[in-house]
Amino acid sequence: MAKHLVWMALLVALSAGNAAFAEDAQAVSRGLAVYENNCAGCHSVEANRVGPKHAGIVGRKAGSIKDFSYSAALKKSELVWNKDLLARWLTDPEQVIPGQAMGFRLGNVQDRMDVVAYLATLKAAPLK
Repeated sequence: MAKHLVWMALLVALSAGNAAFAEDAQAVSRGLAVYENNCAGCHSVEANRVGPKHAGIVGRKAGSIKDFSYSAALKKSELVWNKDLLARWLTDPEQVIPGQAMGFRLGNVQDRMDVVAYLATLKAAPLK
């Protein structure tokens, strides 16, 4: 479904002729590919795995998903995920929250920006 939304966004961007929107849609598309190749081994959009689910991450307090077992450092954090914080996190999680448990860094700057663009499109599922 996420791929379908990305392609729809690209079509809308191209038909509207809005270069900035098209560039953003391309970043989201690239971010989805980077996410699938680098993040999906531990994370999912809708389900907790080794790492917590990512739907609705932008605007969510770090360490706040109730049914996920976070490190003590992340649970104590008062940070709220935004695009800048996510980019810093993907650069070096330990520098952002010392004592956290994620041992992965995304070294390429463009890949980080694209993944952040993708993550920003993920909305939380409505409460039932």
